[in-house]
Amino acid sequence: QVQLVESGGGLVQAGGSLRLSCAASGRTFSSYSMGWFRQAPEKEREFVAAISWKGAATSFANSVKGRFGISRDNVKNTVYLQMNSLKPEDTAVYYCAAAGSALSYSTKVYDYDYWGQGTQVTVSS
Repeated sequence: QVQLVESGGGLVQAGGSLRLSCAASGRTFSSYSMGWFRQAPEKEREFVAAISWKGAATSFANSVKGRFGISRDNVKNTVYLQMNSLKPEDTAVYYCAAAGSALSYSTKVYDYDYWGQGTQVTVSS
């Protein structure tokens, strides 16, 4: 069992930066690949970024590639999403998720077993 708690969301102007954190409970955090997803009002939840259990492999949605970074600290049981050059279209609730499958990482919602409660990111123009 893994419990996830996101933090770091807020209101930022376009062009600004935020760093989201996701703290995980449980002693097996390092065995899970981790992902960040987001959901804007009246839209489906979409993939943002993912990282393998050792952090060696990462993947990003085309919409955030070059602007966002993902990293993890398996000692602190935390995964981070660094968001730079934010745009109004990045406004959404951001969720972190953990996948316990054998996949290196996944971009699919259905591959993830555990989810956090989400943190709101609002980018003003």
